[in-house]
Amino acid sequence: MPPHRDGQLSAGSPLVTRTCRVPDVSFRSFLAGRAAPRLYWTSSDGLEIAASGAVARLTADGERRFDEIRERADELFEAVDRDDGPDAARPRLFGGFSFSAEHEPSPPWEGFPGAEFVLPRVQLTRTENETWLSVSARDTAEATVEETLSEIRAEIEALPEMRPSGDSPGIESTHPATARDEWCSQIRHATERIREGELKKVVIATALEVELAESVDVPDILERLRTSYPECYRFLIQPSSSGGFFGAPPERLVSLRGQTVETEALAGSIGRGETPEEDDELAAELADSEKVREEHELVAKTIREGLEPLASSVTVGDRRCKRLSNIQHLQTPISAELDADEHVLSVVEALHPTPAVGGLPLADAMRTIRETERFDRGWYASPVGWFDADGDGEFAVGLRSGVAGDGRVTLFAGNGIVADSDPEAEWDEVQLKFLPILNELE
Repeated sequence: MPPHRDGQLSAGSPLVTRTCRVPDVSFRSFLAGRAAPRLYWTSSDGLEIAASGAVARLTADGERRFDEIRERADELFEAVDRDDGPDAARPRLFGGFSFSAEHEPSPPWEGFPGAEFVLPRVQLTRTENETWLSVSARDTAEATVEETLSEIRAEIEALPEMRPSGDSPGIESTHPATARDEWCSQIRHATERIREGELKKVVIATALEVELAESVDVPDILERLRTSYPECYRFLIQPSSSGGFFGAPPERLVSLRGQTVETEALAGSIGRGETPEEDDELAAELADSEKVREEHELVAKTIREGLEPLASSVTVGDRRCKRLSNIQHLQTPISAELDADEHVLSVVEALHPTPAVGGLPLADAMRTIRETERFDRGWYASPVGWFDADGDGEFAVGLRSGVAGDGRVTLFAGNGIVADSDPEAEWDEVQLKFLPILNELE
């Protein structure tokens, strides 16, 4: 059955989903045997999902891309025929948005419009104790879905529980989108604008094109990132047989369950120490830096203000240090209780882009980004995640990420710039942010 595209769904045809429990298997082996689109999502709370095929693909572009995806999803979920499978295995739409409403797909972002969400035909869900297979379809008989479920279950039961990790593809060469001298010049120009009062903060990003010695198997890279960055999200959005956007972002943009929102401010970073004592010293340096505190507080304040029009209450937690294997960040947890039922995409739109990836004031920061950066961010630093028929969902910020295709991977990283940012120090810091994926490619 061909997938429905762009929200053109058949009137009155229910979404039929059937679920069964299956033995635990290698999700990488599952993905290796499935055709595109391929999707992968895991979060630190234990939820892990691998999926493929498309019952529906919803796309949108421009300023209304959030509204259009939400409207088309409401149409898709208008009639759902589910069995008694667990809540964790329910149908979900997976995808993301471009950073900017002006995004137009071009290399390396072919196949990535302003927004795209896929309701997969086959979804494998692992919770803390169980693994479930779900098959979905439209315009087909219930018996046909159950027959397909039985067939794919037999295929999955033949897969291994574990799959040996393949070798890294190796790196032939790297090509920065912006040379060090040019980057430093860009940072000096940005700090001049800030000191002159045009901006409070702007995030300047850069890209690194990595030529590979061999083709990359992205699920293998994500599996190695599981070991290196267990506290991070991991995702893959692969709309076609070539390429795929993937990453291990440390930052939650938003989680919505009912009327409860969980989010965070994550801004300001420093490296890790060679010893626990050096680690603590660096963390103290990070917390004591006036420049970092200013940057971080701007992010937390703007997130709170973005939530307040939707919420009956907003709670800002205590600032702390979040430690990853190669970097430390200042983190402030933020939660809210909404006034009424809202779709997670309404909250996503209210928060994106946060000052941690854009800047303040937002319009001036976005103009500075367009004038300064010499590459298309595409979906980098954008909302990626999932939502369900109730409008609940979870989105991460697409950082520590790359887009793969044609024997290369393009990596992205950026830094928040304020008035006293030092260009050379900012260059050194942004190189750290390439390392999570770069190390797994070498």
